[in-house]
Amino acid sequence: MPTTRATPETGRSAVRALLRLWPYVRPVRARLFSAAFIAIVASCTGLVIPLVLKWMVDGPVAGQDFGGIWLGALYLLLLGIAEAVLFGFRRWLVARPLSHVEASMRADLYRHLQRLPIAFHDRWASGQLLSRGTTDLMLVRMFLAFPLTFLLVNGVTILVGVIIMLLQDWTLGLVVLGPVIPVMWTCAVFERRYAEVARRAQDQVGDLTTLVEESVLGIRVIKGFGRHRSQARAFHTLTAGLRGTELRKARLLAAIWAVIVTLPELAIGAALVLGAVRVADGTLSAGTLVAFLSTALALRWPVDSIGFLLAMSQEAATATERYFEVLDEEPERESATTAQAARPSDATTATGLRFEDVRFRYPDAPPGSPPLLTGVDLHIRPGESLALVGATGSGKTTLTALVPRLHEVTSGRITLDGVDITAMPRAELRARVAVAFEEPTLFSASVGDNVLMGAPEGADRADLDRALAVAQAGFAHALPDGTDTRVGEQGLSLSGGQRQRLALARAVVGRPDFLVLDDPLSALDVHTEAAVEAALREVLADTTALIVAHRPSTVLLADRVALLSGGRVAAVGTHQELLRDHPEYARLMSGAQQSAESGAPSGTEPGAPSGPPPGAQEDDPR
Repeated sequence: MPTTRATPETGRSAVRALLRLWPYVRPVRARLFSAAFIAIVASCTGLVIPLVLKWMVDGPVAGQDFGGIWLGALYLLLLGIAEAVLFGFRRWLVARPLSHVEASMRADLYRHLQRLPIAFHDRWASGQLLSRGTTDLMLVRMFLAFPLTFLLVNGVTILVGVIIMLLQDWTLGLVVLGPVIPVMWTCAVFERRYAEVARRAQDQVGDLTTLVEESVLGIRVIKGFGRHRSQARAFHTLTAGLRGTELRKARLLAAIWAVIVTLPELAIGAALVLGAVRVADGTLSAGTLVAFLSTALALRWPVDSIGFLLAMSQEAATATERYFEVLDEEPERESATTAQAARPSDATTATGLRFEDVRFRYPDAPPGSPPLLTGVDLHIRPGESLALVGATGSGKTTLTALVPRLHEVTSGRITLDGVDITAMPRAELRARVAVAFEEPTLFSASVGDNVLMGAPEGADRADLDRALAVAQAGFAHALPDGTDTRVGEQGLSLSGGQRQRLALARAVVGRPDFLVLDDPLSALDVHTEAAVEAALREVLADTTALIVAHRPSTVLLADRVALLSGGRVAAVGTHQELLRDHPEYARLMSGAQQSAESGAPSGTEPGAPSGPPPGAQEDDPR
């Protein structure tokens, strides 16, 4: 999870942050500028009303000209209608383009997330990413729809209104302008403090989203261990923190609103008293005083709105910062990343999969910590299957993740048929290498769609049926809608063994050149495992495969075995050779055999719970 920053960055500028939205706004700039111009015209139309009132008071009213009074009323009605129509037209004008801006930003965020390396997703909580793609983009759209336009409109309106008041009477105008300096100082202080609180609130929303998502996905664990009270306490703690932050935002907004409402009201009151005295003295006409005060009152809304317009702008600025924090992350590169990268032309014959002095440490590992893999040298010949065996934490899964470049090697290189994988486009690499993980992930789609994710374009029903047969996943045909049955979120409506077989089917459906299997049979019962192994042998006969194995039965699928120990390949040979010559391998296989005979899944401690989660279907024994 990324560090939640409670304070804005040093030298932070809301304007600089919001200017980064320009590439998205540029395609719809004509509509936005037109909407702003229309809003300015509408607002200035409202400022004509006080001038009509002055004409009416000093003319028809003073002269008791009832026809002139009705004419003035008609003018006021027409001006009011024009103002309302113009504001309504402005709203219609910006609705469609702003929804397009939000959709474009969300699409770019989603595409970028797909291109970011696994290391990024390991660091970031999913709730933080979800809040950036939902709440933050909503705040950006609201800013473009309202504050962006009305900060300009209200600024122009206030400027025009002040000019009109000074032209009416410069003495009263100076009285009304008295609060300008304290209001500007208050706005500057408010902007700085509100930016900090707005950022904290949006980060807390991301943390809360993460907790809710994890609680929903892990509801079986929460209920199974009776942890609903502790989860409720964690939820209460986060909501209480968010509530406190939102209350602080409200207090800041109340403070600035009190200042920008009270001071102008006092100034208008002083102008009213001074103007009334001057009307009584005959140095000022009643119509002028009415027009002046009407103009001042017409400016109340533009002035009063400064507070929440600044608040919305700060929230949009922090939302924009959070959005670009993700987009600024470096995506996976397609070009070669090492000086030793081989060119495609260097490959002349099929040489299989080779690891050459491969070293790896996670990018966010503590400084000075030893690498997880150190000098791994391994060669899997074309058409050969090699089992990778090692103690828990020895780096087996990490090594398999390096082949499809889910992680990048720190040094050394990996080649497929003589070509460095860093010199291959990822799309080409991942089309040639299929992966089945120990923890299978299924999506909220049909069984068929989940399996065919591993197939190239144009795969048909025959490919699907073949893959299901290889994985012994015939249970899919017995589901209510067959292979069109939706498996639900995370596939939790299925048992662990069923999910694992569908993941295996997804790996083999595309007939890949290279197959990487991370303990693909760990959740299967003995009978199903034997059937899957028999079918897999046919697939492995024509495929170069690297198989992470814990059980002796899985090891026997491979032609050779490699023992990973201390971040290195300690030994390579057949199963029988390593049993005879390598005590560490013999101990691992002995423990795995005892675990299998006791009925516990491999890799679990004796006595650890096994089987599908509560409520899942039991594994199909076929």
